[in-house]
Amino acid sequence: MSAPAQAQAQAPVSAPAPAPTTPAPASIPTSDPNPLPIPPQIPVLVLAGFLGSGKTTLLNHLLHRSGGSRIGAVVNDFGAIEIDALAVAGALGDSTVSLGNGCLCCAVDASELDVYLERLARPAAGIDVIVIEASGLAEPEELVRMLLASEHPGIVYGGLVEVVDAAEFDATRVKHPEIDRHLSLADLVVVNKLDRAVDAPRVLGLVRSLTDRAAVVPATYGRIDPEFLFDCRPSEERVGQLTFDDLHDHAGAEEGEHAAHADHLHTAYDSLSFASDDTPMDPRRLMTFLDSRPEGLYRIKGYVDFGAHDPHNRYAVHAVGRFLRFYPEAWADGDSRLTQLVLIGTGLDLPALGKELEACKDDDAPHADEHGMWGVLRYVQEPDQEGELDPEPEG
Repeated sequence: MSAPAQAQAQAPVSAPAPAPTTPAPASIPTSDPNPLPIPPQIPVLVLAGFLGSGKTTLLNHLLHRSGGSRIGAVVNDFGAIEIDALAVAGALGDSTVSLGNGCLCCAVDASELDVYLERLARPAAGIDVIVIEASGLAEPEELVRMLLASEHPGIVYGGLVEVVDAAEFDATRVKHPEIDRHLSLADLVVVNKLDRAVDAPRVLGLVRSLTDRAAVVPATYGRIDPEFLFDCRPSEERVGQLTFDDLHDHAGAEEGEHAAHADHLHTAYDSLSFASDDTPMDPRRLMTFLDSRPEGLYRIKGYVDFGAHDPHNRYAVHAVGRFLRFYPEAWADGDSRLTQLVLIGTGLDLPALGKELEACKDDDAPHADEHGMWGVLRYVQEPDQEGELDPEPEG
């Protein structure tokens, strides 16, 4: 849910491994104080994990609890019979792209993946979030690389979610030592089937030790809060074929008799809302905060006022795991000049985060440093003259 050191297929950034950390400098758009608006982009999540870890169960849970959000899915079964696709197709209808008999990371390249995403990202589909459910034998790093290399202007990387079977974790590491690398790349780790683990606290601690600042969420039956991964719309706003909430306003069949006692392992996410309507933010201080954001902080969303550093625009911010992007938007007449941010994660020291954000306020405004915005602009994807997003440069 959620999800996610930064950058994706944006013009100012070179395409690195799934969790890019050092983007290339962007051209500084000083000549145009009102950049063309960037069309809304649909977050694309990669849902990975070894065979039997509970990926399809988690996806079905998201469908049950999606609120009014419309979910599109790319389901990649390894065998010729697409069992996982059948498990979700009834909920999604024509919002499912099914790829069977091979791992997606080996079967297609970035341009071919764009073709599949185009079907789900077209405006007429009305999709709010896309989930790529990888096969249990897929290489998540390659899937993330393909998303980062995507030239589709309608999508944005939404994070790598790795699902772990807590009951089989020790045995899985012996058979598949690459799981340690997968965990180190993840933005969100769901430690599933925790009720079946012999030593749940030890498994959780071990998983946390193998991640690189990722949020780690304990779960049973794949039940995590969707707000980790995407913004849930009010259910009354939903239109179209996704009426799963209405059909399943009680526990799903896959939870059966266990539903009554499974909730005690559910861990709510930590959330901090920050607002500043009196003082704009200092771009250098904010970038220092973002570059050093703590372990467990999965999502950051909202709008930033940089005051005299850019009096013409506010900046929408989208961060998931180690991915970061800013979107400049021209202030409209009558807009209140304020910063509003929401931070979501697990195990966060919310008072400390609030103090760090307070320290990012620009008390020296309006004496703007002409180079102060450079750090922010490295994470701005500039539209071309037609308003389309430029593809990522080679190199």
